[in-house]
Amino acid sequence: MIDGVIFDKDGTLFDFRRSWGGWATTFLRQTARDEAEAARFGDAIGFDLASGTFASDSPVIAGTAADIAAALLAQMPGRNIEAVTRQINAAASQAVMVPAVPLRPLLAELRRRGLRVGLATNDTEAPARAHLAAHGITDQFDFIAGYDSGHGPKPGPGMCLAFARQQGLDPARVAMVGDSLHDLHAGRAAGMLAVGVLTGMAQAADLSAHADVVLPDIGGLPAWLDSRA
Repeated sequence: MIDGVIFDKDGTLFDFRRSWGGWATTFLRQTARDEAEAARFGDAIGFDLASGTFASDSPVIAGTAADIAAALLAQMPGRNIEAVTRQINAAASQAVMVPAVPLRPLLAELRRRGLRVGLATNDTEAPARAHLAAHGITDQFDFIAGYDSGHGPKPGPGMCLAFARQQGLDPARVAMVGDSLHDLHAGRAAGMLAVGVLTGMAQAADLSAHADVVLPDIGGLPAWLDSRA
């Protein structure tokens, strides 16, 4: 029996490539003085500006805004990590997120089943809330946390455990749903079930050894829940 589901955001609720590829292109070009510098900034964060694709180890995939800023600093002499992090967060709040599936019907169905629903993202909390609000789904979440919300980032279990504690749930009866190993490791460390999805950058082979199940996208959750009933 599962009493709660806690989602990652980027690559899980929202399709990673379609959402963050556009953000990276816009951010780099707005930040750089010219196209050559924008390309260098892209290389620093594992993003190819010409093709609009991310390297598998890009800090944008599962890292925090501070991780992305740290990767950029070598290409930004005279800048400090706090200022660059603020710039990234401001741009992230304006990023256009593309849902992986129709989100409100899915979340409403989970809540209809009596499940508590949470969000644990390595984004900061303010942009995360902005993205949920832009899609009219903030009210579907009982818990929302970013890496700056006081529980630490993933792959640490802090956000997952805070969700369970706040909602009065046994972690063993909660599923952590995400597209990256950071997500699955966070769930496992919290004593939760781990559900992988393929709307991020990872392939099934990357996730399967660390997950109880790997789904094409979060739209498969109701059927998976039914299979466990």
